Amino acid sequence: MSNDDRIPLAVHFSERSVFNGEHDGLAIADRKLDGVEADLALARGRVIHARFLAAPPAERREEPQELALFERAAELYRELGDQRGEGEAVLWAGLFHQVVRDDEAAAVPALERAAELGDPLTMSYALRHLGYADHVAGRLDDARRRFEESTRLRRELGFLPGVAANLVGLAYVAAAQGNRDEAIAFADEAIQLATDNAASVIAGMAAQARADVSA
Repeated sequence: MSNDDRIPLAVHFSERSVFNGEHDGLAIADRKLDGVEADLALARGRVIHARFLAAPPAERREEPQELALFERAAELYRELGDQRGEGEAVLWAGLFHQVVRDDEAAAVPALERAAELGDPLTMSYALRHLGYADHVAGRLDDARRRFEESTRLRRELGFLPGVAANLVGLAYVAAAQGNRDEAIAFADEAIQLATDNAASVIAGMAAQARADVSA
């Protein structure tokens, strides 16, 4: 049921209570509106996160509202028994800690929880960013395993820009493991996939990876 359906339905139940004395629908109305609020909080937090990434690195500033929105969404989804939604909201809270605050200690538990709760797409994001945390910590075999599993999920989902992004990560991991030729192959595939899918940001990242691992 879309937000467009849920809000009128909640209003309908409120009117039936006021005019007809039928109050049983009020609890249903509350749940429908909690779902709307959760969806809105998650979407608004993601827009703030995208705006952070869109800014030049030197101009990026944390918006504390972002984390509060993700945490509120997770809370509401949990109360609604919506495990998929909770997993997605927890994922984005983890991404906030990792990407915005550069706080791996706070990010990793959230990402691990998201991988447990989420659907395959959410799991692919969680594994990707856990792989990044492993790479930063020097756990290259673990990083590779997580990037590869995330990539497998993304290929199955047809999420090809996401596959390209993961191949960039794999290129750097392979290079760190001393596998230069493999690293270049990962970067070349990433460039091709990103270009074919008009993912210009990822194509730029892949081209930079190609230059880095070829040096």
